[in-house]
Amino acid sequence: MAMLGILVAATVLLEAVSATSLGVVTTEGGQVEGKNIRLGYQRHMDVFKGIPFAGVPGRFEKPKRHPGWDGILKATEYKDRCLQLTITLNDVYGTEDCLYLNIWVPHIKSVASNLPVMVWIYGGGFLAGGSMGANFLDNYLYSGQEIADRGNVIVVTLGYRVGSLGFLSTGDSSLPGNYGLWDQQAAIAWVHRNIASFGGDPNNVTLFGESAGGASVSFQTLTPHNKGLFKRAISQSGVALCPWAVNKNPRRFAEEVALKVNCPTDHNMATCLKMTDPKALTLAGTLHMSGSPDAPLVNNLVLSPVIDGDFLPDEPSNLFHNAADIDYMAGVNDMDGHIFTGFDVPSVNSALVDTPVTGRTYSYLFSEPNRLGGLLAPFPSWLGADHADDLQYVFGKPFSTPLGYWPRHRDVSGYMIAYWTNFAKTGDPNRGDLSVPTSWPLFTSNRHEFIEINSKTDGSFVREKLRLRFVNFWTSVLPNLPIMYSE
Repeated sequence: MAMLGILVAATVLLEAVSATSLGVVTTEGGQVEGKNIRLGYQRHMDVFKGIPFAGVPGRFEKPKRHPGWDGILKATEYKDRCLQLTITLNDVYGTEDCLYLNIWVPHIKSVASNLPVMVWIYGGGFLAGGSMGANFLDNYLYSGQEIADRGNVIVVTLGYRVGSLGFLSTGDSSLPGNYGLWDQQAAIAWVHRNIASFGGDPNNVTLFGESAGGASVSFQTLTPHNKGLFKRAISQSGVALCPWAVNKNPRRFAEEVALKVNCPTDHNMATCLKMTDPKALTLAGTLHMSGSPDAPLVNNLVLSPVIDGDFLPDEPSNLFHNAADIDYMAGVNDMDGHIFTGFDVPSVNSALVDTPVTGRTYSYLFSEPNRLGGLLAPFPSWLGADHADDLQYVFGKPFSTPLGYWPRHRDVSGYMIAYWTNFAKTGDPNRGDLSVPTSWPLFTSNRHEFIEINSKTDGSFVREKLRLRFVNFWTSVLPNLPIMYSE
């Protein structure tokens, strides 16, 4: 026993001495140092929080490169979110100095080298959100630790401007909009230029995001400004072709905001808005929460990207040639619309378009039932996977907070992390370091196959032509119905 104790102590001491860490990392702006944590035997991780990828952005301007810093930047704390509305929509919080990113680097036996990179873009209706996500007892939703550790990939999360400061546009060159998309693009470019210093492969970068973040990922594949910066993309519950993803009449809402902050609506409007208090601007860009079947809540997402002739030189449907070399994965939750429908048609909680195929494409339907279904209003017992239900599984919460989940939840989380990280490594969700419950077929022009993902997923959950009747109605039946005019 004494000899065994000595061997154990020696093993622990040896690992402590040879603990794998990047130490101080040199970036284009200067040196940074994160925090090294031990996850298990010969498994460590460096976590960097709050690295600036651009300078403090000018009001309604594209981001500029950070001027750099002297000494070693201690990157151990998340930075504040970009200025945005509170959940009650009657106040604001955050700061304009918000263009920072966070990095999780796994080390298994040796220091990370040439690892695949996954860059997360958060959702929030282009109005809210942060690189760290929601927080409960210091457990942040968008912590990349579980994905990075289990998938052996580097995970990056980034901040970008939202609300009025990120997407307000006059529809012309005086205030063109899309500043939040330019922030994302600046972060993607920073990753491409600097990630090798963190042990990442700049030629194997995958973007992934959900809701407005999923649409943002789609926009980043379509813009001509990202050529060669990333290789793959995953859009969860949102793409550029969604009806809420592009604001076709930005001038009208800009004038509404201008009137709220006492600015003129003539040719001096943009000049006045640029000099207005940023908190007042943010508060003025609120979401109209009153929904109805005639004016659905989803149509109130008026602070969204615009066709500006620069980042988006044309309609998204005309830009797919820019995404021809991008491997793409996209899917939805089976009841994604419930979060919006609950506002528009409250009684729904009572008892009772084909897109062009670019490169290699995979399609999915996430259907793990909502954990609150039937337990808490307004979550009816029949509720499937609501909007954003997939996030907790992609980010491994059933593993990091096991007491809040059942074993089946860890199963579905394991499936998603495996599919997502395999895809990031190889462009094929079936091939990589992690095993999957069943083979996921390519989506092709003549076979629209998809996989349904839940805790029971096996070969019987590979399906074809997702919601064919609904697609047929929206793309063929509805457009051909006679139009009724009324005075």
